[in-house]
Amino acid sequence: MANALLEDLRWRGLIYQETHPEEIEALLNKESVSVYCGTDPTADSLHIGHLLPFMTLKRFQQHGHRPVVLIGGATGMIGDPSGRTDERTLQTLDQVQRNVDGISAQMEQLFDFGGDTGAMRVDNKDWLGQIDLLTFLRDYGKHVGVNYLLSKDSIASRLETGISFTEFTYTILQAIDFGHLNKAHNVKLQIGGSDQWGNITSGLELMRRMYGEVEAFGMTVPLVVKSDGKKFGKSEGGAVWLDRTKTSPYEFYQFWINTPDSDVIKFLKYFTFLSKEEIDALEKSVETEPHLRLAQKKLAEEVTKYVHDEAALEEAINITQALFKGDLKALTADQLRTSFKDVPQKAVENTNLVEVLIEAGIAPSKRQAREDITNGAISLNGEKVTDTSHEITSVDKIEDEFTIIRRGKKKYFMITYK
Repeated sequence: MANALLEDLRWRGLIYQETHPEEIEALLNKESVSVYCGTDPTADSLHIGHLLPFMTLKRFQQHGHRPVVLIGGATGMIGDPSGRTDERTLQTLDQVQRNVDGISAQMEQLFDFGGDTGAMRVDNKDWLGQIDLLTFLRDYGKHVGVNYLLSKDSIASRLETGISFTEFTYTILQAIDFGHLNKAHNVKLQIGGSDQWGNITSGLELMRRMYGEVEAFGMTVPLVVKSDGKKFGKSEGGAVWLDRTKTSPYEFYQFWINTPDSDVIKFLKYFTFLSKEEIDALEKSVETEPHLRLAQKKLAEEVTKYVHDEAALEEAINITQALFKGDLKALTADQLRTSFKDVPQKAVENTNLVEVLIEAGIAPSKRQAREDITNGAISLNGEKVTDTSHEITSVDKIEDEFTIIRRGKKKYFMITYK
């Protein structure tokens, strides 16, 4: 019998690899399953590159299965060689713990932790930290062949550039995780990004060697690739973080609303919980009325609301609308700093508007500066100024610190004062 969850995952293009497709389908039809997905705390926040496996795990919860979220306090001390060409720099134990705490807090927003299928959060430091070296070698290392490890892409790809014994053993540690969760919490399925396939299958192989036949399976989601070939998850300012102090809800919202037409339907399938009917309707809108950008707006709304909350979404929309209208006075100083942090910034000494435009590099000459002012092309904090003798005073300074100058329709500058 077809499983509704798997049918939905296939329609969305979310299943990349499965160890035993028919057995996984039979298992999900038979019972409520505990499913785990993990991440190492390499920073104190996840970024959107981490989202897809965890949103897929959330779909399992919505269909009555129990998500187990693993944050690798132990494996984070080692470093996963998957997808890397060089050795990771080891973090201090204090930093790893700060990262664990930061990511744990974010999981509270992504998953429901109450009820019969409430999510469980675990830290592999709780069990890996109890294994001494001799136990590791005798009880686990004895079951893992060196040739087997060398066949893993994450290790084989590093043999020419070099890999330490520390990172060489990483896949064994993650294999131990799967076995521990299977025995302690009846976890029968692990999901992860496609780069985790080798680690997932290592866990299954270790369990088979140690315990015999075990009801356990693995599944991966695809690597997210943009249609232009560029890496997904980066903006002009760098990574797009889930932590609002690193990437504000407005910036987060803007990242998604700027999705090109060629990617937006795929991303709606990947990153939202909208139904097939809703996404099909938005796909028609992209084809027949692309100028309305309804699909992009819906994508930005859904992901911002899921990762943050309704209040953050409302703030992001309000900032977007105020900037579109040029109504900067509707925004707070903090909102303006966030919105314009990537525009050209210049500290000036002059107060005469003509001189400021030249000193800040907004106009190339006094003649051009005067012409721009008299033509109504210059705005201070959203209000046009047409007087060439205008002097910038505290009235023009937001919190007496900065002024937003717009030249024309789209060129913004943030001016501070020496």
